[in-house]
Amino acid sequence: MTFFRTFAATAIAAGLALPAVAQMAAPTPKAFVAKAGASDRFELAEATLMMASKNPDIVSFATQMKADHSKSTEMVKAAAKADGLMPAPPMLSAKQKHDLAALTAKHGKARDMLYVAQQKAAHQDALALMQSYASAGTASHLKATAGQIVPVVQSHVDMLGKMSAM
Repeated sequence: MTFFRTFAATAIAAGLALPAVAQMAAPTPKAFVAKAGASDRFELAEATLMMASKNPDIVSFATQMKADHSKSTEMVKAAAKADGLMPAPPMLSAKQKHDLAALTAKHGKARDMLYVAQQKAAHQDALALMQSYASAGTASHLKATAGQIVPVVQSHVDMLGKMSAM
């Protein structure tokens, strides 16, 4: 722990940002399941909405999101059950509800652009959540599952980095 404190103090003094995983403490298993479920539900809702886009890159990305987030939902549910938790149905956060409503209100290129922007933010949040739980989670099955999901979410972040909504 002393090394980390020294590293953190040096990084802060140098004006460097710490990695998100170092800044975010792992949530409780129940909170992790709720946050992961809400994240997947949000991704699936937005992806379903975006299937009507005229931009083939957006449709392709949305199709991939539907497949990957459906799979991660099932993985987290199975891991939670293996760790003795009974996951409640996921609930969107107030921000996710707001973002989904804003996306629903847009049309055409404006919707495409907002979708990409929202997905970049949502995937950064999801990546930080998965990384933090994979490194410091307390429920073994959920921890292993988060570790399996990290590279998938990272690939989504990478895809979004290359995507143009134009």
